[in-house]
Amino acid sequence: MTLPNWITFSRLLGVPFLLYGLYDSTPQARWVCVAIFLVAALTDWLDGYLARKLNQVSDLGKFLDPLVDKFLVLAPLLVLVELGKIPAWGVFLILARELAIAGWRVNQTTITGANIWGKLKTVSQIVAIALLIAPLSSDWQQVSLIAFWLSVALTLISGGIYLWPQKVSQAS
Repeated sequence: MTLPNWITFSRLLGVPFLLYGLYDSTPQARWVCVAIFLVAALTDWLDGYLARKLNQVSDLGKFLDPLVDKFLVLAPLLVLVELGKIPAWGVFLILARELAIAGWRVNQTTITGANIWGKLKTVSQIVAIALLIAPLSSDWQQVSLIAFWLSVALTLISGGIYLWPQKVSQAS
């Protein structure tokens, strides 16, 4: 396994600590959760950068990276639903898109990397989750929810864009 793939896999290590910390409502615990989440999210950039720089882009990495991203994003979102911070149906839309794309990828002979819309989706989710986790004043609650709904919209748009060319090419 390559260094970029090890970095991708290591991103999973932060998820249990993040989930545990989210149930502690103290500001200190929440800031620790934000730090864990952002460090884990930054490894998403790092593994991709290293894979390209070291010429170690692999099918395993193209498969593993989005899978680990799903754990990193969906795990805290589900806890935020449980804590009453965001509505479950918004997270359901994200989960439905992710399952649809994962199901589509299973039947593909070649695995493609994320396009710009997939990257925008990921960044918007990271920003939204960080804002929702952070112990910010109530003035930031509306901003956090707008960021969440923007990430839901970008998630659906990126899924549609990902599937649309595939559907068109199969019809011809």
